[in-house]
Amino acid sequence: MKRSVLTDQELVNLYSSGDESSLAELIDRHRDRLFAYLMMALKDQHLAEDFFQDTFIKVIKTIKSGSYKEEGKFLQWTLRIAHNLCIDHFRRQKRMPVIDPGDDRDIFEHLEVSDPSIEQMLITNQIHTDVRKLIDFLPSEQREVLLMRHYDDLSFKEIAEITDVSINTALGRMRYALINLRKLVAKNDIMLSA
Repeated sequence: MKRSVLTDQELVNLYSSGDESSLAELIDRHRDRLFAYLMMALKDQHLAEDFFQDTFIKVIKTIKSGSYKEEGKFLQWTLRIAHNLCIDHFRRQKRMPVIDPGDDRDIFEHLEVSDPSIEQMLITNQIHTDVRKLIDFLPSEQREVLLMRHYDDLSFKEIAEITDVSINTALGRMRYALINLRKLVAKNDIMLSA
């Protein structure tokens, strides 16, 4: 059987049933696209190589555990994993700022201390929970774009590439998602400010 003519889904199925070489075909098939995305996001070849490996480690674990459910969208799913790894990386960097202790200023002048009250956190969490539940009522194409934009922090260009539509279509879906979400918020009487 020639693997190059098989679909991604067929290769995933073969791999999950023990055919290790099917994974090699998947990696070969999508290596350039995934690595190009990582280079664009990270702008560091060594980091991109590490993240490439981390992405496929996650892919392997998910397929082996039987929880892969992205029928027919292997590349988009893989790109989403890579994107989330990049986001986590940048968040960790942002949380751990580098402060030059070379001058005589107090280090505590650089740290922002503004913890929200428990009440504010509870209200904010409840609003997020309510809105997240309402997002599930959106049409699937609108929900997908909204989640990718606001929860995965993807650009509209990345969303267009992953969903295989034009940027204008992605923007239109987002516009209608927000319009419909506002209607759902009003209908369900959710207050959006704490």
